[in-house]
Amino acid sequence: MKRRINQFISLFKKTGFNADLKHLIGYRTSNILLFQTALNHRSVKDNPTENNERLEFLGDAVIGTVVADYLFKKYPYKGEGFLTEMRSKMVNRAQLNNIAVQMGLRKMTRFNKMDGGLRTSQIFGNTLEALVGAIYLDKQYNFTKHWIIQKMIQPYLFMDELEQIDINIKNKIIGWALKQGKQIDFVLAEEVQEGRRKLFTINVVIDGEVIASQKGFTKKDASQLAAQKAIENLGL
Repeated sequence: MKRRINQFISLFKKTGFNADLKHLIGYRTSNILLFQTALNHRSVKDNPTENNERLEFLGDAVIGTVVADYLFKKYPYKGEGFLTEMRSKMVNRAQLNNIAVQMGLRKMTRFNKMDGGLRTSQIFGNTLEALVGAIYLDKQYNFTKHWIIQKMIQPYLFMDELEQIDINIKNKIIGWALKQGKQIDFVLAEEVQEGRRKLFTINVVIDGEVIASQKGFTKKDASQLAAQKAIENLGL
């Protein structure tokens, strides 16, 4: 077992993994196998102890706690409804995936590249959550809290812009369709199992024509993403 671990460490050193990881997380760690696990998607490592699903679960909880604390202190006079909406804007699946891609996690995530569906799904946001879970185990909460603020929130989440976003994009396109006398439907086109989660594909159909199609780990997220894509496609 020890020999196998040493082989893994040696392999990643040869491929520059240590340097890439240090650049990504901002510090050098001796816990290489933990971070290797964080970057392993289930499509390449089916064993729960070797893929990132458990770390994703942990990281999701840590990010949620840090963001809630951040918003509570940033907006001391705002009510619960505003804080909940802002949290949704900051940590929804699409947002986390965009942050992950900009951070370079598309390059570092190990997944089955022959699966075209994975390329367009939101697995990189899942990897980001797993990475946060690994940092939490490696450095504990206070370090991880500052890491999330400095590496995720400050560079990629602009609060003034987020405050102006209408979170219910779906209502916008439904309202437009009603005014135009058009029939609009949000159709569940596909439902597949991806690890422990289901991945949903929602089509926006207007007068029988598919205008946009998007994926999400909840029907609500997929519908919102599809609505946003439809608005872009229609030039609204």
